Amino acid sequence: MLSVTAINNAKPKDKPYKLSDEKGLYLIINATGSKLWRFDYRFLGKRKTLALGNYPDVPLIQAREKRDNARKLLANDPPVDPSDHKKAQTASNLSNAENSFEVVAREWWQSHMKNKADSHKDKVIRRFELYLFPWIGSKPISSISAPQMLDVVKRIEKLNKLETAHRALQTAGQVFRYAVQTGRADRDVTADLKGALPASTVKHMAAFTDPQQIAELLRAIDAFNGTFTVQCALKLSPLVFTRPSELRQAKWKDIDLDAGTWQYLVSKTKTDHLVPLSTQAVAIFRELQPLSGHGEYVFQGGHSPLKPMSESAVNAALKRMGYDTQKDITGHGFRAMARTILHERLNIDPSIIEHQLAHKVPDILGQAYNRTKFIEQRKVMMQQWADYLDELKAGATVLQFKQS
Repeated sequence: MLSVTAINNAKPKDKPYKLSDEKGLYLIINATGSKLWRFDYRFLGKRKTLALGNYPDVPLIQAREKRDNARKLLANDPPVDPSDHKKAQTASNLSNAENSFEVVAREWWQSHMKNKADSHKDKVIRRFELYLFPWIGSKPISSISAPQMLDVVKRIEKLNKLETAHRALQTAGQVFRYAVQTGRADRDVTADLKGALPASTVKHMAAFTDPQQIAELLRAIDAFNGTFTVQCALKLSPLVFTRPSELRQAKWKDIDLDAGTWQYLVSKTKTDHLVPLSTQAVAIFRELQPLSGHGEYVFQGGHSPLKPMSESAVNAALKRMGYDTQKDITGHGFRAMARTILHERLNIDPSIIEHQLAHKVPDILGQAYNRTKFIEQRKVMMQQWADYLDELKAGATVLQFKQS
């Protein structure tokens, strides 16, 4: 029988040679110095050899365990060929790796997120990487049980991130359903977890809907003493009420100041959108044009004119002005502000408002959003809205307009 000392003292020779242990196990000492475990056996009358790994990666005691496991397979009724068993295990492990939760999730993400905004795609994959992959990423997706999935999302809940836990469970469910569709799982186990997490409180973007508060905000924006670029972005935010990401990435090539229009691709829905510009909005763009009109972006970044301004610029400015972006107003909140006031105070048809917000809401005939639909009414609405804001800022008691 071999000993660890004998193995360690074995030196390479000009040709490979064997050091025998027992019961078919031996070590090959190669001329290069490598030491390889082998097990010789007979199966159905044929002599065969099974590789058991390298020494010292596989120590003597482990090599003997592998030999004994192979002998047990041979002793089965009917006997099992250890070499075939090893190949089957390797194939199974490879299949499990190829069909792990992480592999399937990333495949789903590539397929289903390709038309989504980059910011949304990044949030989704980052949520997987932070909260799901470390615990179930390497597991074959078909082997993950509902209790295992619950344990993972409960872990997120314990971090006081209930909304994130709900979102993680929701997107995991989409991955499981994709796995079912592609033949790599039998069912979506997240379906068994309905009600397993406490209900989350829906948080709406902070926004002002009281005319007096809006008037104070508009005057505060006029008094803002930050950079001219951010000041213009602040002034335009309530006038165009686009998504903050769309405003900060506005490009001069998409804006026709003579026609009073701004046309771009909606980041969330990947559809063309048209914003009629009020005379007030056009004036602000013209003021900014000498500063950035030679470049690509309307609102150039502070560190590089080749990039748009920071996504946090508007919210940071609101904070500097003394507003709580969790409770009072955010860059996104200008959309909610316009939506509420336009309907409740200016009596604008909700369908016209929804189209200007670029919401994909089918009309009564089932037709989806069209960038030119209600365009004449929207032009009137945008100018009426800008005039209304001017009246508020000037201190007039403007409670309600009648739609012209």
